Amino acid sequence: MALDPGLLKALEAALEADPENSALRLHLAGLLVDAGRTKDALGHLEILLISKPDHIEGLTLASKCAYIEGDTNRGEAWGKLALALSPNSPPSQFNSDTSGESDSGSDASDKLVQSSRDLSLENIQGVDWNMELQYLLKQDHENRVSLADVAGLNEVKVRLRASFLDPLQNPELRKLYGTTLRGGLLLWGPPGCGKTFLARAIAGELGAQFISVGLHDVLDMYIGNSEKRVHELFEFARRKSPTVLFFDEIDAIGHARANLNRSAMRNVVAQLLSELDGVSTNNEGVFVIGTTNQPWDVDSALRRPGRLDRTMLVLPPDVIARKAIIEFHLRGRHFSGEPLDAVADVTDGFSGADLRLLCEDASQRVLTDAIQKGVTRPILQADLLYSAKTISPSTVSWLETANNYVTFSNSSGEYDELATYLKVNRRWRR
Repeated sequence: MALDPGLLKALEAALEADPENSALRLHLAGLLVDAGRTKDALGHLEILLISKPDHIEGLTLASKCAYIEGDTNRGEAWGKLALALSPNSPPSQFNSDTSGESDSGSDASDKLVQSSRDLSLENIQGVDWNMELQYLLKQDHENRVSLADVAGLNEVKVRLRASFLDPLQNPELRKLYGTTLRGGLLLWGPPGCGKTFLARAIAGELGAQFISVGLHDVLDMYIGNSEKRVHELFEFARRKSPTVLFFDEIDAIGHARANLNRSAMRNVVAQLLSELDGVSTNNEGVFVIGTTNQPWDVDSALRRPGRLDRTMLVLPPDVIARKAIIEFHLRGRHFSGEPLDAVADVTDGFSGADLRLLCEDASQRVLTDAIQKGVTRPILQADLLYSAKTISPSTVSWLETANNYVTFSNSSGEYDELATYLKVNRRWRR
């Protein structure tokens, strides 16, 4: 990326007038790095680090520049110091393999910067496996979403605030009434209805650290390593509390043991249960959120008190939410601005993902028409209605399967909320 000469001259003049302005010097160095002028950037960073040798961002960027310039010794030294000074970094050795051609130049520097920015469990004392921890902190506004960005699901939002968000954000009241911040939440329902987005929104509301865990982060080919990963993950969360641990598709990790026979996954489920509510564990400040499309496959022990003891059904959006979702996906497109009430009415049973596909399908049809006729026109309500007729709701097959569990496996009443929905909403039946 080329650096505007006028901007460069203005920044250099400002630095000359105020040479101790570390924020301005770091900004200029970052622009120089983006422009490919790492040697010049390194000169400014060296000046910055002379006056502020503990400047974490300066150390990190200087490490990157040093690697690009081939100075691996200084690159590694600055990287170690940046990690050691990071408030999110536990006491550990910086683990970077900087030898060999594959770790030289920009690849190695990018690896270092990523390691210092998104702390890896490789760098935690006693852990030798690779899992990235993603923090969505309150001060990180980029790509941050909140519950206000979630269309519909008002009842779910109210229950979320009452069960977790309000207690977390009011520690004095929590102490006054003797309530604890532990346990978990299971979000379940048909695919594409916003469970993962809702979890991201919860993270956006919190000052707690948010750690997203996938199946690939836990499972290992060697017996015993998967259980170790689960344990180290919870140990890290306890040290960094308050923390939210998010398990997407938790049925893959916490599958019902009755269906696993002698599979090694039984031990993983047992370890997960032990970490959630074991005799020797203290999970105060650790809250677990799991999502699943198949709650009937989740081990029943995971849903006992103290574990994933709160469950919330996330259903297809209602008519008001559907209209809001369609409006959202039409932003930035050449749309006529017509009312969308008719489209929202005919898309009963559509998931949020289905509605996105609806808008994309209608846009593609109008684009094809414009290419063929050589004349552009806006997307009309009629285009959306036509697309709605050609798209089948993806929730139908899930609801049909869920209906079997509601009918034959609901003796405990855990599917009562879904049973009510199925009775009221008949459109899902073929």
